[in-house]
Amino acid sequence: MERVVEINPEAATPGISQIYGMHLREDLRRMRCTVLLCLLSVLLLMLPTAYLLVGNLRAPNSCASQVTEQMGSRFLKQRAVAAVTDTLSSEEKPRAHLTVKKQDLTETMGNHLPILQWEDKRGLAFTKNNLTYSSNALVIPVSGDYYVYAQVTFRGPIESYSKTNSVTEIITKVTDSYPEPTQLLTGTKTLSEKGNSWFQPIYLGAVVSLEVGDKLMVNVSDIKLVDYTKEHKTFFGAFLL
Repeated sequence: MERVVEINPEAATPGISQIYGMHLREDLRRMRCTVLLCLLSVLLLMLPTAYLLVGNLRAPNSCASQVTEQMGSRFLKQRAVAAVTDTLSSEEKPRAHLTVKKQDLTETMGNHLPILQWEDKRGLAFTKNNLTYSSNALVIPVSGDYYVYAQVTFRGPIESYSKTNSVTEIITKVTDSYPEPTQLLTGTKTLSEKGNSWFQPIYLGAVVSLEVGDKLMVNVSDIKLVDYTKEHKTFFGAFLL
């Protein structure tokens, strides 16, 4: 009688599981290598893009830093000026009031309107705290905000000038940094009087930011029509706020 022996399949093939496990580990290793290679490729591709982005970010920051530096410099300058002016009492701040006098008709500025001349010492006129009057102009001694004003009274008729249709007054600033005079304030009035005599005052006044060395003067359309008979009719002045 033959003996039947049962053989377990797992026992019959003892190396199959080991071989399968080795293949599985090899596949996992290959997959990890593939993933790492993909990640490295993506990083290499992103480097140029990142470089461009950083360059674009630096440019605006550089411009912003320049703007910030300019604003900071302007702010410091304003603070320095404010520190000087804040320490001055109202009695120490520059101020001047000029009054009209008989005009020298030869005074002009190139192709610009005639310049008025002023009295700076007699009567109601004065200059104080280094705000000086020179060559028909007020010379600013301290940078800051000034109230600048002028009134010119025109009168007529005078000889053939009775045919004038309008009169103009201009407060002009002259500075060393700009070759041409700058018009700060302008006033013009149309003449409607038809009688034997007429009077037309023009008053100008405003707060103006001025620098050291700036010069202020008054121009008029026709210097022969300016009323210089009374100092309260035509005057010019400025004071630091």
